[in-house]
Amino acid sequence: MYNCVMSNLKENVKEAKEKGKKVLKSFSPKEPQGKNTPPQKPWREFVNNATGMLFIFLVLMTIYSFLAEKRTDTSKVSISEVAGDVARGDVSEIKVAGEVLTVIYGKGNIEKKAQKEPGTSLSETLKNYGVPTDKLQAVKISVEKEGGFGYWFLNLAPFIFPLIFVLVLLWFLTRQVKGAGMQAFTFGQSKPRIIFPTDKKQKVTFKDVAGVKEAKQELSEIVDFLKNPKKFLDIGAQIPKGVLLMGAAGTGKTLLARAVAGEAGVPFFSISGSEFVEMFVGVGASRVRDLFKMAKQAAPSIIFIDEIDAVGRVRGGGMGGGNDEREQTLNQILVEMDGFEQHDKVIVMAATNRSDVLDSALIRPGRFDRRVTVDLPDRDDREAILAVHATKKQLAEDVNLKVIAVRTPGFSGADLHSIVNEAAILAAREERMKVAQFDLIRSIEKVMLGPERKSHLLSEAEKKITAYHEAGHALVSSVLPYADPVHKVSIISRGRAAGYTLKLPLEDRKLQSRKEFLDDIAVTLGGYITELMLFGDITTGPSNDLQVVSALARDMVTKYGMSDKLGPIAFETLLGRIGNRGVHEEKEYSQKVGDAIDVEVSKIVTEAYKRAEDILTKHRPALDAIALKLIEVETLEQEEYEKIIIAFGIMPKKKKDIEHQK
Repeated sequence: MYNCVMSNLKENVKEAKEKGKKVLKSFSPKEPQGKNTPPQKPWREFVNNATGMLFIFLVLMTIYSFLAEKRTDTSKVSISEVAGDVARGDVSEIKVAGEVLTVIYGKGNIEKKAQKEPGTSLSETLKNYGVPTDKLQAVKISVEKEGGFGYWFLNLAPFIFPLIFVLVLLWFLTRQVKGAGMQAFTFGQSKPRIIFPTDKKQKVTFKDVAGVKEAKQELSEIVDFLKNPKKFLDIGAQIPKGVLLMGAAGTGKTLLARAVAGEAGVPFFSISGSEFVEMFVGVGASRVRDLFKMAKQAAPSIIFIDEIDAVGRVRGGGMGGGNDEREQTLNQILVEMDGFEQHDKVIVMAATNRSDVLDSALIRPGRFDRRVTVDLPDRDDREAILAVHATKKQLAEDVNLKVIAVRTPGFSGADLHSIVNEAAILAAREERMKVAQFDLIRSIEKVMLGPERKSHLLSEAEKKITAYHEAGHALVSSVLPYADPVHKVSIISRGRAAGYTLKLPLEDRKLQSRKEFLDDIAVTLGGYITELMLFGDITTGPSNDLQVVSALARDMVTKYGMSDKLGPIAFETLLGRIGNRGVHEEKEYSQKVGDAIDVEVSKIVTEAYKRAEDILTKHRPALDAIALKLIEVETLEQEEYEKIIIAFGIMPKKKKDIEHQK
């Protein structure tokens, strides 16, 4: 029976260890959950931990019960029976431990327990039961003192185990309540993401930021001040307290701010403008105070507020009443920035792509008094950015980043990173070890238009209509002098487009003329006119083209002053007003002027329509040749396309032709 009990005990202990490890993990400090790790529900975590503790308690009680049972495994006899056995000479030894007697028979193979009378000695008790003196002297009597771990454990365990269980349970419940209740005390604390100078993995320098030469030159003064402020302070110069980075999305504003901190070797406190705003008034202002307090304690340091327009919009819009949380947060930012002393070596940097909506008090001198514009990269900058993103990629020998830079006008740094990454994914999907030029070219179209929809098969009629539609765009673009040259024509579906014509300028442009706008409108109408000319009907294909044409023509009249009749007047309003159904445009001109604008927009579109129609009618053989080739091969690259139009007497545009036109 003992062996059986011991085997069961070993199995229970082994099982308890395995489950005990899982339970102990719940009491250890929890690692921060990753972005992809779903947060556990508090009630479910509580039930799991409580179940684990209950299981451990039951296991411990089982062990105690077994030990207690083993302790009382010896049979008990009365003191009178012990006296009779001693008188018969069957007892060899008696061990006395307090009132408990351990009686050993024969050579020690049998043990029995007995209880003597309290307050009397064993010899006296046995003599009272008539045991002869000679028989009593033949028995070895030893007195033992009760104690040791086993004694105290077995005697105190029934009291200690329940007490420990109750204390652990109370501690666990207190911990759970503290996790939920203490949030009220930490609600107003700021929780920025901090990058320390010693963090080599997240450190960024100006070498990691390609292009934006002027922006880096402006920010280098900030770096110099944080590294060596004495030379500025000695001469009486005051470094700008705030630097506002303005530019389109994806141009690298956040990366530039991190690079300033990396170059200067100072702590970088990063937080989003939306993280200040809460439903309770005053929380955002409290977080602003806490953030600036942390930055001053770690000075010299940099505070970076991304998307500051979330809290920095123009005040006094009449929304939210007098206790608008956003306005209170902005007020606190203004106070903190204005309260810097000369010795406060804290630089506040912020980024936004909506600088036009910022409050004037935020961008006045003394606060964000230095504004750095981060433009979209030009061709050389795009090539440098591509080289930075391609450093960790395995490139094939045929890769020419200059060609990719030429084919990506208007792309931001984030777009270029996406192109290189998509090219690597395409190569890995086809189980190739290096990224080829073809992968990069395909990734451009994927980023611009979306992935190929190979499952979206066009019928023969739809394929023919799409081919002539794209051929109309391409032909008009090749004939008109101020339109961009065609680089690729395809009728393979990508994203929402059944086909596409890729037109790229020969050089980057900062300005666009009226003639270029008019040619763009005519090119955009080329597909619509071709469908109407050849098939006598219109499909839903040109719907997006018509939206683009209408918006561009209206901008020419109302925004750019390119109307012959209305002249150089901007009729567009920058602000809107809030109505019951949302934001409505507020017109600042009369109905008569509105009618004149509609007439001018219609005139621009009609004239462009007539020009495109004349081109398609005159070059009908070239149109048919392009469309038939598209139906056959589905995609025409620039070289193949130019061979077709040259055969019909249409010369492709070169860079010298553009310069001559200018």
